[in-house]
Amino acid sequence: MMKGIVISILVVLAMAHLMVQQGEAIVNCGQVDSNLAPCVSYLSKRGSLDPACCAGVQNIKNLAQTTDDKQAACECCKAAANRFPNVDEVTASTLPGKCGIAMNIPISKTTNCQG
Repeated sequence: MMKGIVISILVVLAMAHLMVQQGEAIVNCGQVDSNLAPCVSYLSKRGSLDPACCAGVQNIKNLAQTTDDKQAACECCKAAANRFPNVDEVTASTLPGKCGIAMNIPISKTTNCQG
């Protein structure tokens, strides 16, 4: 009986460890892309700032809590900005502020996300 309890505890601990791997970001580019999608026309200077865009920026900030998550979100923002050649760098870099959100994840084509 005691041996079964010990094995059960070890299995639960192993599963918990696998679920919380250190150094692995939980933010993925699909999440970042879907949250930034309402921002594309604004960032390309073809439309006004949509409230859905600011909601997306807030969602990205909420998703990216750890350093690894922030770096992953930054890389995804950089990749997204590079997929749209019409994205204005100044507009992109000031987007969080325009939404009233303090966020240290830059939206830029050229940022160094590791630093």
